[in-house]
Amino acid sequence: MKSAEIRQAFLDYFKRQGHEIVPSSSLIPANDPTLLFTNSGMVQFKDVFLGTDPRSYSRATTSQRCVRAGGKHNDLENVGYTARHHTFFEMLGNFSFGDYFKQDAIRFAWEFLTSGDWMGLPKDKLWVTVYATDDEAFDIWSKEIGVPVERIVRIGDNKGAPYASDNFWAMGDTGPCGPCTEIFYDHGPDVAGGPPGSPDEDGDRYIEIWNVVFMQYNRTADGVMHDLPRPSVDTGMGLERVSAVLQHVHSNYEIDLFQNLIRAVADVTGASDMSSQSLKVIADHIRSCSFLIVDGVVPSNEGRGYVLRRIMRRAIRHGHKLGAIEPFFHRLVAPLVAEMGEAYPELLSAQQQVEQLILKEEIQFAKTLDQGMKLLEQAIEEIQGNVISGETIFKLYDTYGFPVDLTADVARERGFDMDMEGFEAQMEAQRARARASSQFAVDYNDSLDVDGHTDFHGYEHLVAEGNVVALLQGSDKVSALEAGVEGVVVLDKTAMYAESGGQVGDSGYLAWPNGRFEVRDTTKEGKVFLHHGRMVEGRLAADTKVVSHVDAERRQAIALNHSATHLMHAALRKVLGEHVQQKGSLVAPERLRFDFSHFEAVKPEELRQIEALVNADIRANAEVGTRLMKIDEAKAAGAMALFGEKYDDDVRVVSMGNDDDTFSMELCGGTHVSRTGDIAVFRIIAEGGVAAGVRRIEAVTGAEALKYVDQTEESLKKVAGLVKGGRDSVVEKIESLIERSRQMEREIEQLKRKLASSAGDELLARATDVNGVKVLITTVEGVEAKGLRDLMDQLRNKLGNSVVLLASTEQDKVSLVAGVAKEVTGKVKAGDLVRLVAEQVGGKGGGRPDMAQGGGTQVDALPAALGEATAWVGSQL
Repeated sequence: MKSAEIRQAFLDYFKRQGHEIVPSSSLIPANDPTLLFTNSGMVQFKDVFLGTDPRSYSRATTSQRCVRAGGKHNDLENVGYTARHHTFFEMLGNFSFGDYFKQDAIRFAWEFLTSGDWMGLPKDKLWVTVYATDDEAFDIWSKEIGVPVERIVRIGDNKGAPYASDNFWAMGDTGPCGPCTEIFYDHGPDVAGGPPGSPDEDGDRYIEIWNVVFMQYNRTADGVMHDLPRPSVDTGMGLERVSAVLQHVHSNYEIDLFQNLIRAVADVTGASDMSSQSLKVIADHIRSCSFLIVDGVVPSNEGRGYVLRRIMRRAIRHGHKLGAIEPFFHRLVAPLVAEMGEAYPELLSAQQQVEQLILKEEIQFAKTLDQGMKLLEQAIEEIQGNVISGETIFKLYDTYGFPVDLTADVARERGFDMDMEGFEAQMEAQRARARASSQFAVDYNDSLDVDGHTDFHGYEHLVAEGNVVALLQGSDKVSALEAGVEGVVVLDKTAMYAESGGQVGDSGYLAWPNGRFEVRDTTKEGKVFLHHGRMVEGRLAADTKVVSHVDAERRQAIALNHSATHLMHAALRKVLGEHVQQKGSLVAPERLRFDFSHFEAVKPEELRQIEALVNADIRANAEVGTRLMKIDEAKAAGAMALFGEKYDDDVRVVSMGNDDDTFSMELCGGTHVSRTGDIAVFRIIAEGGVAAGVRRIEAVTGAEALKYVDQTEESLKKVAGLVKGGRDSVVEKIESLIERSRQMEREIEQLKRKLASSAGDELLARATDVNGVKVLITTVEGVEAKGLRDLMDQLRNKLGNSVVLLASTEQDKVSLVAGVAKEVTGKVKAGDLVRLVAEQVGGKGGGRPDMAQGGGTQVDALPAALGEATAWVGSQL
């Protein structure tokens, strides 16, 4: 069976068993700050298991995209060199949320794997493991399924602590946990390795293909295991692993999906050796890089973006090893889409964006390699001895992204050794820092203990009556709030919108007889709304009926900006292209901010076009419609959803336009205007880059837009007055002034050169002869750093066989430049000379043997430093 067929068969089987097919979630966990990437199928259901995210189904099945390339789960260095390590893989899973438990979970797994209607694996090839004390699972396997007891292995606490076992799973130090049972496939005696639990278990003979977690306990901070009232099931089966078994190969890289990609890699790199490990590395990495970009990650120097950049550069470096000179990695996106685009249509829709971002990184890395080579050359020149230090290797690798193996290549060519022990020490220090900075601890029992949910009545009304269900001061629940204290009020009904989807929370006040609570912000925790503010009058106790009053003017200003955001999103896609996707937003009363995927600065004429389109939509004064729909129906109707965002089964669809011309339709829970004309006017005030491949536009609407226009007009009048021109002639006046300024700068520069040239004739007379070499070490006045270098070049050319060091001072700054004739660099190096002086004037410097620059801040120390430099040069000659 092909990999795609196995994936579909798995989903089809569990659909027949009453499971809801749930799409793969984003690789960026939406509900777990402890994870860098989604690394298993259960991550998107974590809140469901915790009971904070009720779903309409109690059984689910998925094919989840996973990445393990950073943080605690990091397989990067093994990828391409082992049979089963990947940065990206697919986890097929089936889940029970308080529905079936051990008996059905085991039966489903066995039937799917062994039934001739499904995978048809021979039963005598399968082994099973259970947690040592899980007699219930052992009996199901042996007595009901019929697996011989000699092929059922009990695995105890083999990781040095109670419940620390390969067959016991925990969500964290606290929270849901339970025993596991695993299914292994035996490749036969001709493959090295022993059964699970044996000393030889790490061999390739017995391969784990299925893991079932029986989530039956809740572990509290004191280590006590409490029975869960609704035990659940979390199952995972690696698609790549089971494909290898069903396609009768031992390595995941031999399955159809990878073989097609490997052939594509060979084609774009020109590689002829199909056994090269580099082909495997690149084939793996194009999957993780592409899907990370689809999910909104862009290359950067920190966090998830840094991991993406590392994976990209590792792939590009392996392409260089295969002989690829021109950018090639982006050309593998199309073959990947051909393999996986049907299962993951978001990859197909983002193909152009992924290709452009990867190409941009390839070009940037080429520049990095050039920069790294220059830095390496400089480091080699300064080496005393024949060893490149571990510190230098690490700096090139960590700071500049220069591959260690390339440093080693250059070192071999030049006859240098590598201090790899020092490099590894630096790497370990970095890992320690990374571990220290990523020690997340979450107590999954420590969440806001407020039952029920808050009904939002603020779409239709700005006033709503509700009942107080909880009160908090700080993090403590209290029975009442007294006048003058800060606190949080939780209501069962409210008119106030809670911060969500980029829209800020409402403000206003809560009122009851003889009492008032000023609300500064409204946020959401689970299903309840939190009203943050201050008691200004009276006393508020639980179960009190209060009336929430929204600040109407502020709400309307927010609504203008939110509706304008939708219009701008549509206009961006029309002007820039369908690759534009929202990457973040802020909708506040004063302005709107919108981040989106795009690969270059938006041109001024494009910004004008976007602004014009939005204002045209505003003038059309179309109705803004809202309706509740099933999510599948909404998407089929063309409503835009943010990929990776969690949506309920019933979603709110906001549309703008006439029936025959809908120019915006999005899934959105925010508040909006009634008609687009309410926005009045839209003005873009800023555009800029946020990260590689992500741009940001800021804009204003309504009264704020008119205020912005007024301020712009006032500034224009002031500028016109300063240049003694009218409003219509101000541009020409400024252009004329700029041209005049440039002309004066050119004239000043020419005068400086003439002065420096005449000064150079005087300086020539100061040169002394030392063993046939002209030595000139002196200070010059009134010459800036650039002019100093030009003057040094003139003097060195006129003196011929010479050593020249010039210094100039300006306030508390010393500038240095040195030049040494090539015939003399064997005795005196310009970099050493500048460094000698720079260190004595409180600075640093360096450069090539024939030319170097530097500086410092201790002007008073310069005369003595120049004297020492003169003596040192004399000693070298």
